[in-house]
Amino acid sequence: MGSVSVAPAEIEQTESSEAPFEVPSPDVPWVTVVHNDPVNLMSYVTYVFQAYFGYSKDKAKKLMMDVHNKGRAAVSTGSREEMERDVQAMHGYGLWATLTQDR
Repeated sequence: MGSVSVAPAEIEQTESSEAPFEVPSPDVPWVTVVHNDPVNLMSYVTYVFQAYFGYSKDKAKKLMMDVHNKGRAAVSTGSREEMERDVQAMHGYGLWATLTQDR
């Protein structure tokens, strides 16, 4: 029979040791970003923001104008799982969307 190795439950890091990568803080919200594209009409993008997010016509139009003029707009914030759902929904509507962690 071979021996079984057990991983330590916790690894202590001293002040002089550095993590090999930066772990995002769990309390920093995630953001769904919709990007401009040459395909969808501005009226359609406004409709999507109203229909999916429940935004007023004015808010949806402002976000659509940000997408059009600035190339992108942050349309929702929340947990990673919620933002992944929103990104998939935007893809379902034919919009180009990504998620990022707000910093």
